Amino acid sequence: MELKDKLMSSYLAFEEQVDLENDIHEVRNKAIKFFEHTGFPTKKEEAWKYTSLNSILKEDYSIFPKKEDAIDYKDIKKYLIHDIDTYTIVFVDGIYSSHLSRTTHDKLDACLMSSALDKEKYKPVIEKYFNKIVPEDSMSSLNTAFAKEGAYIRIPKNVVAEKPIQIMNFFTSNEAALMVQPRNLIIAEEGSHVQIIERHQSLTDNPVLTNSVTEVYVGKNAEVDYYKIQNDRITSSLIDNTFIKQERDSKCSMHTFSLGGKITRNNLKFYQHGENCDSVLKGVTILEDKQHVDHNTLVHHTQPNCESHQDYKGIFSEKSVGVFNGNVLVDRVAQKTNAFQSNNNILIDDTATCNSKPQLEIFADDVKCSHGCTIGQLDNEALYYLRTRGIPKKEARALLMFAFANKVLSSVKIPEIKKRITKQIALKLGVELGFNL
Repeated sequence: MELKDKLMSSYLAFEEQVDLENDIHEVRNKAIKFFEHTGFPTKKEEAWKYTSLNSILKEDYSIFPKKEDAIDYKDIKKYLIHDIDTYTIVFVDGIYSSHLSRTTHDKLDACLMSSALDKEKYKPVIEKYFNKIVPEDSMSSLNTAFAKEGAYIRIPKNVVAEKPIQIMNFFTSNEAALMVQPRNLIIAEEGSHVQIIERHQSLTDNPVLTNSVTEVYVGKNAEVDYYKIQNDRITSSLIDNTFIKQERDSKCSMHTFSLGGKITRNNLKFYQHGENCDSVLKGVTILEDKQHVDHNTLVHHTQPNCESHQDYKGIFSEKSVGVFNGNVLVDRVAQKTNAFQSNNNILIDDTATCNSKPQLEIFADDVKCSHGCTIGQLDNEALYYLRTRGIPKKEARALLMFAFANKVLSSVKIPEIKKRITKQIALKLGVELGFNL
């Protein structure tokens, strides 16, 4: 049975597990009908021109995760940012793990997505926010149809979260292959501030396909600082759909570190709905072997006096493939917009591939907007200079690549994350350097 047909039949079984009287039922039905009509995206679509899902859609995925295998804190410790005190929400094979999570809090409203969707107390919030900024596309619609589990986080008005929040998804399934569809809803109300860390990590070599959707609402004068760490096994693939709506005077930054996995597709969309918004999108990608990462971004400026900054760095070796498709859309009313977009890439081997397509669509006449991309190799003169100072070739190449990624890492606000990513980059480059960026 093809995966699409299996998903359609599985949806009928899924309906039997959920409350058909729930208001979200019609939203789910509409979403599955859209997916049934469109199917999985193909390279015939402009947005997917350089990314094919064929190799991962051939697996016979289990659609409904079974109860998680027993794992202990020691099994996941190295993947957690444990150098600092955090709120931690852990899912194992798509199912919430209470004994691995730490969610005790006084001021935050955090629970499971299943609770938010089913309980009457959350009904006004779900009606206001759920699925309101998710576009009608095949993968997001598929997630909406099966939306049940994930993290629901609400930061009340004028509350500053004392600790970062980690949303951790681990996969241990002994089944041949597993498909999971986590759904997160994050609401930062007026004047609030929160830092969030998200990770998807397989603990076995069994194939895993994750189709994730995260909605982030940033209220007036609120700030959200978000970090995605993607460093999974070569048998795991991730389609990450993140949609962010910002209100007046808000700031949202998204740092994405893509260091491993078979196929990773990041759909990141920012929608500015108030004046003086500031949006930051930054990423570092380091790939090897036959890994594939595709960053597809959008910043939609709909109001005046706003800013956006995009800066993505890529380092590709062996037969890896990198894709960047970034779009900045400035409406006619969005005067005084400052929008900057940059995508720079280094190809270590002749067999590595990079496709970059930065785009500006500007309908206002009083703006400062720029975009650009570079695809090249390491500077031989700089490499020669380091070699003449007694630095071995391997370490010299690594130093240049560290310097290349430094601009992105310098804006990371959580020192423990910066330290962790620096070590992971050094590991990917196969060197040990006695400094932190």
